[in-house]
Amino acid sequence: MKRLFKTLALLGTGALLAGCDPNADDTRPVVGVSLLNLANEFIVTIEGALEEEAEAQGVRLIINDAQRDASRQIQQVENFIAQGVDAVVLNPCELEASSPAVERAQAAGIPIVNVNSETTAVPDAFVGSRDEESGRLAMAFIAEKLGGEGGVLMMHGYMGQAAQIKRDAGAREVLAQHPELKLIAAQTAEWDRAKAVTLMENWLQSYGDEVDAVFAQNDEMAMGALLAIERAGKKDDILVVGVDAIGDALQAVKDGRLDATVFQDGKGQARAALQAAIALSKGETVEKETFIPFQLVTKENVGEFLE
Repeated sequence: MKRLFKTLALLGTGALLAGCDPNADDTRPVVGVSLLNLANEFIVTIEGALEEEAEAQGVRLIINDAQRDASRQIQQVENFIAQGVDAVVLNPCELEASSPAVERAQAAGIPIVNVNSETTAVPDAFVGSRDEESGRLAMAFIAEKLGGEGGVLMMHGYMGQAAQIKRDAGAREVLAQHPELKLIAAQTAEWDRAKAVTLMENWLQSYGDEVDAVFAQNDEMAMGALLAIERAGKKDDILVVGVDAIGDALQAVKDGRLDATVFQDGKGQARAALQAAIALSKGETVEKETFIPFQLVTKENVGEFLE
């Protein structure tokens, strides 16, 4: 009975709030945003830049966290459609599984822009970087430092996401050019620092002195791998390279702990994606694809990237 009363009370509150929408008199354009995972520092960077650009453009954002769940992401886009947003910015969870979100927005006549990651379904515009390039840059750095030979581990991101697939492909292109550079193992840590610590600990137990380098497909995992390696007293023996150039990774490069990262301009991607979404909502034409180059960051140039 108490549970029923509580449910009715909540429903009543929801109805009251719906009837007194604080945004009812807000005439600004509205853009719905579904982000991959706000537990990830790089995605938080994208969120912050979207909010700054929205403020500058006089746009209201509805930001949802998909929590790495493509089904949740599709539901979020369906909610945006029901709310009558002017445009959608999608940071896809998966290449295939997030595609219905794109298709449903387009079927409803709402322009949709993918930011940072791709879907099989083609959005009205895409803004990001060529993920193969980051994999090539990272693995080429490792190949150079190891003189083209040694044992390498690769930590994958969330399986099925475009960045995971393409960073893997780029890294393997370089590996194919160096037959003495052996990929010992490759496994996902799902872009997650804590999972990367556990995976790296397991790898150190399994492969020990065979390991000369780790390529982690993002910095969250690189920092987790680095922590496990440092705890094992192996940092002088194993190179660690990540992608994204998040704040603590840049500091770790400066301090000589992390060997390198690959800078991805999340702020630039976010600003360009929102600008494209606004333009499309006005019926304007925009570039179908916008690619922002990656840049290798080492101790020699890290000062250029530290804020």
